[in-house]
Amino acid sequence: MARRARRYDGEQKLNVKKIIAVIVLLLVVVMFFIGIKSLLKTHSESTSGKIETLNYYTVYDNGKWGVINSYGKSVIEAEYDEMIVIPDSTKAIFICTYDIDYSQGTYKTKAVNSKNKDIVTGYDQVEAITNYDKNQNLWYEQNVLRVQKDGKYGLVDYDGEEILPCEYEKIEAIQGIKNSLIITKDGKQGLSDDLGNVIIEPKYKKIEKIEEDYKNGYIVVNEEDKYGIIGYDKAEILPCQYEEVKGIYSEDIFIVKKDGKYIAIDKEGNTILENKFDDAMDIEGEYIAVKKGGKAGVIDKNGETKVKFEYDELTFANSKFCIGLKNDKYGIVDIEGTEKIGFEYIDMNYVKTGDFIVADYLSDNKLVSKVFDSNFEEKINGTVSEVNTAKGYIKVNTNDEYKYYNFKFEEIESSSVLNANKLFLSKKDGKYGFVDASGKVVVDYIYDDATEQNVSGYAGVKKDGLWGSIDINGKVVIEPEYNLDNNTKIDFIGAWHICEDKNANYYIDV
Repeated sequence: MARRARRYDGEQKLNVKKIIAVIVLLLVVVMFFIGIKSLLKTHSESTSGKIETLNYYTVYDNGKWGVINSYGKSVIEAEYDEMIVIPDSTKAIFICTYDIDYSQGTYKTKAVNSKNKDIVTGYDQVEAITNYDKNQNLWYEQNVLRVQKDGKYGLVDYDGEEILPCEYEKIEAIQGIKNSLIITKDGKQGLSDDLGNVIIEPKYKKIEKIEEDYKNGYIVVNEEDKYGIIGYDKAEILPCQYEEVKGIYSEDIFIVKKDGKYIAIDKEGNTILENKFDDAMDIEGEYIAVKKGGKAGVIDKNGETKVKFEYDELTFANSKFCIGLKNDKYGIVDIEGTEKIGFEYIDMNYVKTGDFIVADYLSDNKLVSKVFDSNFEEKINGTVSEVNTAKGYIKVNTNDEYKYYNFKFEEIESSSVLNANKLFLSKKDGKYGFVDASGKVVVDYIYDDATEQNVSGYAGVKKDGLWGSIDINGKVVIEPEYNLDNNTKIDFIGAWHICEDKNANYYIDV
């Protein structure tokens, strides 16, 4: 029999002095370890400097899934068999799958915080709501989670508070649009926003988007397969009486199909144009990009041809010109039908915020870009790797050197736009290093390639064909040892690097 430790003296009374001494000793030990832990934590985080926003990232380690933070520290140990979903990287909310029976196809899910404690309780399942943009990049509806109870779905917020009861057969996002969730009840579709407000009652056969903004309203289809439009403010814009409504936006002109033909109508349903086109692709003010006889052109609301029907596709950049496709190449034609930029590019985009055009072409099998201003003058030639509309800059790789330009096309220092960074990428004699905001060299020019510091303060560095990382102060976190030739993106969180699949967006350390 194990001997039980005594805490009484011979007379079975509490030995107060001994107990006090033991308590003091325990407190000292506890404080010692707390102090050591605090020092270690402070040291660990101070070596990485101050991070503006703490983010969270999914990691894959030894066949299991976990979560780390911006310092590369483990938040959720890698112990789950399925990928952990993080709906919002700035919030400690993680959707975990467990108790998986692959043979039966059954599993459980839960939402936990950074202490691996359940946030959402009382439901059979909890899930993030997936969505995709027009380029098929995955993202999640934020501040809202889908829950299931007794086979029905509802919504909760990130605090676990129910905002829409579990009484729907399905709840899914409209692809490409934020804040727009299709709710299905008794086989009919309605619409909710991310706050659980029902915008459209579930009484329609189908609900579709109008372009990429929920504020434009929604196309609805009733049980008789008739189309109409309802605004985000719940007001009926067009009654359900048409064979089709095109999902292109205008405040004053709508393209609908009636009696088997597309026509243009106004808000009151009056016909503006008929027998002038076979199909419509875009609207800008009083101009409509349409197709006739298999070719695209532009007409005005009076039916007058503005751009001849000789293009494969036309979309408006603004009210002055269109991006067109002809013979599989992109170019620019203005609203009067004059070609302003030749049709010789493999891709083309108009950046509305900066009022400029980015046109891509191939040179020696390398993707290169030209940037044109709104007067169609070439301003920049190089590989555009980033257009940041929030901070107003263009990042361009020219002759293996990164340069930054503002939206006036003036070259600027990286430190003027990457103001959260402590170090900045610099190149000298064909090698990369890092300097501080004053231009002082902090990391010597010894690398063959490198990335700017990311939001977590880490930068990738390449040497002899292999990648490693440095922290916010320029200290080496991991010597270059990874071959990342198959990665479409180079990014590190400490010793972890992003996976090859750009849409998967998780980190590994092997």
